[in-house]
Amino acid sequence: MTTRRFKDLYLIDASIYVFRAWFSLPDTLNADDGAPVNAVYGYLRFLTEFLEKTTPEYVAVAFDESLTTSFRNEIYPEYKANRDLPPPELERQFEACRRFTRALGLRSFCHQRFEADDLIATIAHQMRGQGFRNIVVSADKDLTQVLRGSDLWWDYARNRTLDVDGVERHFGVRSEQIHDYLALVGDAVDNIPGVPGVGPKTAVRLLRVYPDLDALYANLEHIPQLAIRGAGRIAENLQRNREQVFMSRTLATVALDAPLAVGADTLRMEARDEQILADLVKWMTRGDGYLDRIRAVLPTP
Repeated sequence: MTTRRFKDLYLIDASIYVFRAWFSLPDTLNADDGAPVNAVYGYLRFLTEFLEKTTPEYVAVAFDESLTTSFRNEIYPEYKANRDLPPPELERQFEACRRFTRALGLRSFCHQRFEADDLIATIAHQMRGQGFRNIVVSADKDLTQVLRGSDLWWDYARNRTLDVDGVERHFGVRSEQIHDYLALVGDAVDNIPGVPGVGPKTAVRLLRVYPDLDALYANLEHIPQLAIRGAGRIAENLQRNREQVFMSRTLATVALDAPLAVGADTLRMEARDEQILADLVKWMTRGDGYLDRIRAVLPTP
């Protein structure tokens, strides 16, 4: 028997690395006009190191552009309402990061109604049937719900990976149950409410008995008989919050139908645009030698 070979497709959740640089690097790194470029430097340090380490052939880079305009805000206006909007000086850096990404030959994606998670999930869904293994590069554990088959989730900064078995070991539920799990426990980061009184351990025990929320609610009358402490109260809370928990699942579920049409040709790394790279680096006052660093770590086209 021959082992099937997959092509690796790296799906980068770029916004996490931009925000991480914004908060961790000093804003004394300034462009010629005095605007901060700390997020750009941090993002480029990640991106060039990533390219040097992996020398990828297929890459998709997704940025968030829908903090207040996501389709989820139409369902639940309080979705992510606990987050501050990026200040103008960070918005400018996001645009510079996108320009650098494209100039380095990587395909960049963003959308007003779909979040980076949705774009990554949609691309992964489309490419899985074309002989690709998806490697999701992100620190967001919510994206583990994307994994199927031989896919991987890679927290690059911590050099930690999870496959589908690793997801189940870590969370106690399968990757395809992650959205049900989040619907039950809620997600404070995204302001998803969940069910009062249902924590991670209870959610895991429920989802080990019932494969998803639909089966759970179809057997709601049996939950008080489960060997779970406070099972009767849990059943009451589930009944009382039925509408909220299903809404929470919708919010927590990554979309697979973002309006993208991708293929191997569109996701293959392209030649760098040296002129745009030079212009961008020149814009950054401390860019001396940085273009040489970028050239050195990238594979020859």
